[in-house]
Amino acid sequence: MKCKKIVISFFVLLVFFSCAKNPFTGKNTLALVPNSEILPSAFQQYGQFLTENKVIAGTSDAKRVELVGTKIKDAAEKWLNANGYQGYLKDYQWEYKLVNSKEVNAWCMPGGKIVVYSGILPITKDEAGLATVLGHEVSHALANHGQQRMSAGLLQQLGSAGVQAAVGTKTAQTQQIAMTAYGAVTQYGGMLPFSRSHESEADKIGLTLMAIAGYNPEQSVVFWERMSANAAASGKAPPEFASTHPSDATRIADLKALIPQAKAEAAKFGVTFK
Repeated sequence: MKCKKIVISFFVLLVFFSCAKNPFTGKNTLALVPNSEILPSAFQQYGQFLTENKVIAGTSDAKRVELVGTKIKDAAEKWLNANGYQGYLKDYQWEYKLVNSKEVNAWCMPGGKIVVYSGILPITKDEAGLATVLGHEVSHALANHGQQRMSAGLLQQLGSAGVQAAVGTKTAQTQQIAMTAYGAVTQYGGMLPFSRSHESEADKIGLTLMAIAGYNPEQSVVFWERMSANAAASGKAPPEFASTHPSDATRIADLKALIPQAKAEAAKFGVTFK
């Protein structure tokens, strides 16, 4: 019992003293691992990835990725400066690369290192579609989602150690049942919903950024409708409860509800849409 109380007290203190407020979400979020450690590692991994994959350079598609990515980055800086967060991106090192791959995907590492796979371009189709994707991916970095996932993973590991300590004197069967239950509860009741909330946050922030950058946020819905059709055709969409992403139907409905807010925010910067 004493051991359990110590573990719980440690968790409470750890979480309390390891939170940081994010300007884009307004939330206090887990920050057990500082960006001073995360960003250099992310930059190194990004460079390694580029050496191991075929980067497409100099083409119209590659130039479009860089153009739209730069516009999204500029929109983020405008929003931050207007809201009193000058210098928030000082440690970011923005980079936008198009990589030859059939995979329908894109990602942004902490610190602004972005990759777009060529396989997603037939679905983005135009700058607005690409702005939807890049706005979303950049928003993961801006909201420090990588830092939060690493922090949550550390807590999950610490929790596992706590459960092992709490049932250490029980039978092997009881220990196994306890650990299996802990893994299921934290995965489906914690980690996956945690990741889905990150996806929804990135959608919301990204919608605002693409609007400030001059892209009509209504086009985000058009893009996700194309993504939904592609997923249905490939049969790869998992059940929402077992996924790190919201279902396409949930995402589209949420985006539609957020469009007026994104347009209103863009209007503050002189950007309006018919």
